[in-house]
Amino acid sequence: MQHGWDKETIGSHVIRRNTIRDCGQTAIVGHLGGVFSTIEDNHIHDIAVKREFYGYEIAGIKLHAAIDVTIRHNHIHHCSLGVWLDWQTQGTRVSRNVLHANRRDLFVEVSHGPYLVEHNVFGSPAALEVFSQGGAFVHNLVLGTVRLEPVLDRATPYHRPHSTQVTGYAVILGGDDRWIGNLFAGADPAAAYGPDAEGVAPATAGTAGYDGHPASFEEYRDRIDAQPPGDHQRFAGVRQPVYARGNVYAPGARAFAGEHGAVVLPAATLSIDSEDDACYLAADLPAEFDRARLDPIGGRDLGRVRFPDAEFEEPDGTPARLDIDLTGETRSPGLPAAAGPVAGLTAGRSRVRIW
Repeated sequence: MQHGWDKETIGSHVIRRNTIRDCGQTAIVGHLGGVFSTIEDNHIHDIAVKREFYGYEIAGIKLHAAIDVTIRHNHIHHCSLGVWLDWQTQGTRVSRNVLHANRRDLFVEVSHGPYLVEHNVFGSPAALEVFSQGGAFVHNLVLGTVRLEPVLDRATPYHRPHSTQVTGYAVILGGDDRWIGNLFAGADPAAAYGPDAEGVAPATAGTAGYDGHPASFEEYRDRIDAQPPGDHQRFAGVRQPVYARGNVYAPGARAFAGEHGAVVLPAATLSIDSEDDACYLAADLPAEFDRARLDPIGGRDLGRVRFPDAEFEEPDGTPARLDIDLTGETRSPGLPAAAGPVAGLTAGRSRVRIW
């Protein structure tokens, strides 16, 4: 029984071109009712900074069951947490947003994917928290830490593609993620988290938190085959694969050991500058940065996620398109462009308006 929770009767809201500020708890919040919605072109700031409330619905944007929700081209800063996607983050797209000066930027919790995070800026000390699986992180700028954590004591649902119909439940093993064409700066975990932060996984700069995972599905199957004879116990200790290629790492950030084609820079300076209502990406990059050129990425390049057995798609079921960068420029087939969210970024000094 769906009890009326379906696309015909629930969700499909549009929240567009608002300024939302100085809220004690949350700017935009949804629990199940936010499915199939679009949140775009909003300016959200100074949310929950006085710590008047404590609990689990505190962020600039906080959604449960963000099925087929698009969060696009928002400017989110000076929040206790920028965006929090909790449970059933499936068909969700976080695209072309600028997050900075938050306590934490993006938290994806106990979800199985597929979800897309592409062409964003995550500029806060604690940039990404991934307590989920089945995500694709493509062409982002990550100036803070990445924290990865399995969640083995909470089984959460996954769905038929583009539907509220539940097809199964699973715990979060971690992995089954894709990282392609991102630009990572060095980050200080001590600046991101205090000594008494919740959780057990360390925060790192880059994708090195995945070390020990298989780097392909074939390697994953080989590890299963190498287990002693048995039933489901053979799978329990084998980590899910992680697919990483073409990411760029400034000093202090480190690549996943299984990554293909990582580019490590000998030096780099990256920062987010705010002036009045504008926001700029200031960069000073060495010549090695220009080696990191990628053809446009699409849904067919990302494969299928394991538990929902679903692909990265547009809401109409066609393969996802990721060819518009943060500034609105198109990544064209046959013209490899830069890693990170700005396709035209090159070596040398630059200052690009991003909001």
